[in-house]
Amino acid sequence: MNQKIKKCLVSCCLTGLPTRYDGICKPHSGCLAMLKDYTYIPVCPEQLGGLPTPRPAADIVGGDGFDVLRGRAAVMTVDKTDLSREFIAGARTVLEIAQAQNIQLALLKSRSPSCASSTVPGVTAALLLENDIQVIEF
Repeated sequence: MNQKIKKCLVSCCLTGLPTRYDGICKPHSGCLAMLKDYTYIPVCPEQLGGLPTPRPAADIVGGDGFDVLRGRAAVMTVDKTDLSREFIAGARTVLEIAQAQNIQLALLKSRSPSCASSTVPGVTAALLLENDIQVIEF
């Protein structure tokens, strides 16, 4: 049998790992159901960028993830700490993992400054999309 293995990346938090900014476990049943058809690699861009869990909540200010990658916007905490460098580093590491594994699909967390792909695209989602990797948001 020479069947092609279906692989994808997935946000760790969607699988139930306690990597959310607040450290809470919240598996996503729809995502878990989809993962049954894949060999998957869980990733947390924030942790890969060097941030701890739990960590302060953050949002993109002044644009979206594409703008953060170009230095035209920033990822800021409520107390105005700029985490752009860590978010970009994590996004680059996720991209390296995807490219090393020939992955063309990422299942990512909605409403995240790293992973969101609708409304305000996050930093990681933006970098993956720029590199022709499909992003599905949960």
